Amino acid sequence: MAIADNVSEVFGRIEDAASRALREASDVKLVAVTKTVEVASIVEVIEAGVTCIGENRVQEAERKFTEDLPPVEKHLVGHLQRNKVRKALPLFDMIQSVDSVRLAREISTQCAAEGTVAEALVEVNTSGEETKFGLPPDEVVEAVEEMADLPGLRVQGLMTIGAFLPDPEDVRPCFRQLRELRNTIEERVIPGVSMEHLSMGMTNDYEVAIEEGATIVRVGRAIFGERG
Repeated sequence: MAIADNVSEVFGRIEDAASRALREASDVKLVAVTKTVEVASIVEVIEAGVTCIGENRVQEAERKFTEDLPPVEKHLVGHLQRNKVRKALPLFDMIQSVDSVRLAREISTQCAAEGTVAEALVEVNTSGEETKFGLPPDEVVEAVEEMADLPGLRVQGLMTIGAFLPDPEDVRPCFRQLRELRNTIEERVIPGVSMEHLSMGMTNDYEVAIEEGATIVRVGRAIFGERG
């Protein structure tokens, strides 16, 4: 199918999943993940109604975020190394992958120097897999409290990459855990911290993520097809 048809199908599935959870589809933001996708295809996805794209690597964003790209919200959804923070901040509207207090401090330092504010999500490793980035769930609340005191950094919620399992139902506990963590942090009422967003769910499992409360889903393959 054409990219526009794929986008339409994903929007439809988002609407169906939201309906099952007694939610509004408008409460869920679709981030089209454009890893390895060239500018022409990104333009197609924007013209099909997608308002936010996600890139995994700073170097790739530098190459693709040019004047040829129509206005669109841009999120960094991949791991961010501290030595790439300075380059990343002007490129992205949100950093979804803040996976340590050390990284948060570096973002704060760079933002303070530039007089800017970075919107960020705290990445949580809900699957417990050693190959995944993210804070262990039992360290998240304390880390968010530390990040709350950093100038130039605005924590807007949490993000996770669920376990890669064939059955999306088996990933549901990862998403439920993130939602429960969000609720715990909200109960703390930490000044300067918002828990507006839960970014969870990708092509294989975004519908289950929505049922568990996702406000952002990150979908690539279902829109652009298999990556080369």
